Amino acid sequence: MTVIKAAVCRQHGQPMTIETLNLRDPLAGEVSVKISAVAICHSDIHYAEGSFGGELPAVFGHEAAGEVVAVGDGVTTAKVGDKVVVTLIRSCGTCPTCTTGRPTICQTTKRGPSPLTMDDGASVVAEMDCGAFAEQVVVDQSQVVPFTNEIRPEVAALLGCGVITGIGAVVNAGKLRAGEDVVVIGAGGVGLNAIQGARIAGARRIIAVDMTEDRLEQAKSFGATDGVLATDKAPWKQVQRILRKGADLCVVTVGAIPAYDSAPRYLGWGGRLVMVGMPHAGSTASYEPLRAAYTGQGMIGSKMGDVVISRDIPWMIDLYEQGRLNLDDLVTKTWDLEQINEAIANTLEGSAIRNVLVL
Repeated sequence: MTVIKAAVCRQHGQPMTIETLNLRDPLAGEVSVKISAVAICHSDIHYAEGSFGGELPAVFGHEAAGEVVAVGDGVTTAKVGDKVVVTLIRSCGTCPTCTTGRPTICQTTKRGPSPLTMDDGASVVAEMDCGAFAEQVVVDQSQVVPFTNEIRPEVAALLGCGVITGIGAVVNAGKLRAGEDVVVIGAGGVGLNAIQGARIAGARRIIAVDMTEDRLEQAKSFGATDGVLATDKAPWKQVQRILRKGADLCVVTVGAIPAYDSAPRYLGWGGRLVMVGMPHAGSTASYEPLRAAYTGQGMIGSKMGDVVISRDIPWMIDLYEQGRLNLDDLVTKTWDLEQINEAIANTLEGSAIRNVLVL
């Protein structure tokens, strides 16, 4: 048992409190990681607001990096002393989706009790199988990827969610072919990485669609060839003028229903729509099935970029070291764990790409 500090959410929509919790030792197949850095993802904020439901009290945080300090029996993916990226992608390796190379939608849902407790023995949820807004975590060995490269922890942490989700949405889920045209709706943290993924995969044109000119300019520094304001009347018509046709691939990275309602309009014949951004539970979008069927368009859901982390994270680290993947500029500001509420408020203002807590 280890005593740790963590940011605890006790009431949806209220500030988190820094508390002392007990973290049990890793069981068979688990690893304990001392957290060096953890990024603040909008999914954490949505959970804390109650948008996705969930039990409380809870510790959020799922995009992290750190050092392995203990391992349970049978662990083969990491050893004590390894630097690792920590993700929320927990997979069994044996269910139908895992064995066909899609561990992000592992069908094994049974989970044991949370590794976090209070002094009176009451359980605290380690949300998203992680609970990384804390000094240390215990996670399944399938959730970590070791690396030996000299990468700053606040940069390595981004590979736990935003980077793999954006790049994977284009490369894995969208199956972009070199020379195709891409529209990315939303130029936030995930959207910028979708843009980078399209650039790396050889897209001809990459058009960012966002609400502000600042975001569009930022998108160009990550590889967008063009920018269109989502606030303009019928922005999809501007995209069609630029491309002289519809897009081959449209990636929606924001959880906004208006974005989903308009997304098919950006597509050309045979185009694919990749759904990444997650609206609040129960939200619905409208489509015209006749149009999709007649034009041969497709819709694809993408969870965590359909990545295989043991394959894709080392690939992305290599791209970073070659200078082909920009991770440094994704980090807007670093904060202490005790500043988590300020960091969340700053994230909600909309100007930050990624705020990162450095422990």
